[in-house]
Amino acid sequence: MNKELILTVVKEQHEEFILKLKEKICERPEESLVDLESSLAQVVIGIRRSGKSSMYINIIKKSNLNFAYLNFDDERFSKIQAEDLNLILECLYKIYGNFNHLFIDEIQNIDEWYLFVNRLLRTGMHILITGSNAKLLSGELATHLTGRHMTIELFPFSFNEYCVFKNISTLHGTTKEKGLLEAAFDEYLHEGGFPEMLKLSRKQTYINTLVNNILTNDIEKRYSIKYKTAFENIANHLLNNSPSKINYADLKNEFGLNSDHTAENYVNYTKNAYLLAGLHKYSTKSKIRIRDEKAYAVDVALMNNRENAMSGENLGWRLETIVYIELLRRFRPQECDIYYYEETAGETDFVVCRGNSVIQLIQVSYDISNPKTLKREIKGLMLASAKTKCSNLLLITNSEEKTITTDNKTISVVPAYSWLVTD
Repeated sequence: MNKELILTVVKEQHEEFILKLKEKICERPEESLVDLESSLAQVVIGIRRSGKSSMYINIIKKSNLNFAYLNFDDERFSKIQAEDLNLILECLYKIYGNFNHLFIDEIQNIDEWYLFVNRLLRTGMHILITGSNAKLLSGELATHLTGRHMTIELFPFSFNEYCVFKNISTLHGTTKEKGLLEAAFDEYLHEGGFPEMLKLSRKQTYINTLVNNILTNDIEKRYSIKYKTAFENIANHLLNNSPSKINYADLKNEFGLNSDHTAENYVNYTKNAYLLAGLHKYSTKSKIRIRDEKAYAVDVALMNNRENAMSGENLGWRLETIVYIELLRRFRPQECDIYYYEETAGETDFVVCRGNSVIQLIQVSYDISNPKTLKREIKGLMLASAKTKCSNLLLITNSEEKTITTDNKTISVVPAYSWLVTD
């Protein structure tokens, strides 16, 4: 690649970086997980536009350290080869002067990027990395940076962050506070948490562009997808029906693919790009855990703010999706696993495990005013509790709050807006 072009790109990115450092950025809880002085590469992965770069910029702004910035999500770097990386490093030193911290955006776009990172780590450089493809990054990190990286997942704004961003109080002790917070949650239930989108009036255009870019640029081009229309239809089908159980044979037949394996690959690609998050069935048998999986959109904005989304909406699905992504935020950093529980007589939405112990059972229901609905939700919790020996039972609703005692067990019923802003 031409040195003059590299120098131009690095210089322009430097100017953009300086401007970004002056912006007001909402602080993310995951910032506390980043260690700027670590000898390990700090890797933040998540869906595009979830705020990965902004989080790093906020950390850098508060650090007062000498950083250089390099963004590979730039079409002028589309032809770059691994052998060009040393030339890029030379240009970085020319523009930034001496530095010992390097922030690299969307690094998975470069082949053999790990060789470059490994070499810099050996020289004592502190590296911050973002990426939007879990499989590519995790596979190459595990193979080539074993023991030399720390991975952090970042999702779009939680409801708590949404409130901070919109300057809404999360207090809910008084009638007024509860009412205001409940109104904010109604908005979040429909808007979702993509940071940039919250500033825009044309939300559907934003989400359309985001999803199309992920499908075409991050997946179809990278994996050389043969049946593009079928792949896009599957992705949109799963987003429209979040949460839904995945049946590869059904997907193959419905969308005209030649094998279950192709359908499985297509679903995995959407999960790797963080459009979808999988949830496996709770079982002591690994075969069952792997086979029976549900798919959730990583943000409710993906469920309706698209031109080919379903015209109707299921508030229960949306609430369940929000709760699952919040559980991933809270429990994955603690190395906990999350499953769903199901047997013929009933099911429980979420089973939270720490090691071999089940620490919480969670049911989600938007409205439990119908006695049949409440009975079904309680029955599912009781079945899971008997099976797992867990008595920490939670029922998350849209607005109801009370305590239910049955079969000598207590179920805490809490409104989502309260649970989501409580640690």
